[in-house]
Amino acid sequence: VQLQASGGGLVQPGGSLQLSCAVSGSIFRINVMAWYRQAPGKQRELVAINTSGLMPNYADSVKGRFTIGRDRADNTVYLQMNSLKPEDTAVYYCYANANRARWGTSDDYWGQGTQVTVSS
Repeated sequence: VQLQASGGGLVQPGGSLQLSCAVSGSIFRINVMAWYRQAPGKQRELVAINTSGLMPNYADSVKGRFTIGRDRADNTVYLQMNSLKPEDTAVYYCYANANRARWGTSDDYWGQGTQVTVSS
């Protein structure tokens, strides 16, 4: 199972970016997909989470600006980021919790990270 993230880059304050993360491999069910970020010198933090059957949740710092979306048909999660601020600068990681079979426990998977830089 692999998570491939894309869409990062350099954007000016107030601009927008959309991140994508595709899950590939043998998956029976994806339970959770989320985006985390880690800024230099800081701990990794949860940005947005999409749990099956529940409403999405967001970090207070991004509420109203970021939107997480999920395409179940192709096992992809998106993060639409609007009104970006310099403090949003970080490496963004996608995360999934999934079952590879109908029975058994689920596992956690991480993407490789994509850099988002907000600067003028």
